[in-house]
Amino acid sequence: MQPSRGENMPISITEDIRSITDLKRNTNSVLDQIHKTKRPVILTVNGKAEAVLVDAKEYEKILNAFNLLKLLAPAEEDIKEGRVAEVKEFFQEFKCGKEI
Repeated sequence: MQPSRGENMPISITEDIRSITDLKRNTNSVLDQIHKTKRPVILTVNGKAEAVLVDAKEYEKILNAFNLLKLLAPAEEDIKEGRVAEVKEFFQEFKCGKEI
């Protein structure tokens, strides 16, 4: 069963790892692959990973998810440090305009 478009797809080591030379010779093919599969392509120099090419729309999704995670980090820290309130208490204080 193949994942539908937009779902996370594992990297294919036979298709998604390409050399810089291959990119130079087959730029359109590599870009077509990225757009079609929605998977990143890992570019290598002398057999070592050097860069990653990602479809622009997929990059935006990754960036949006990352920014959302950054917003959630302080809340996770509050939970870890025990700075929490029962929801009922929170809404009572919120309704009264008090700080928790």
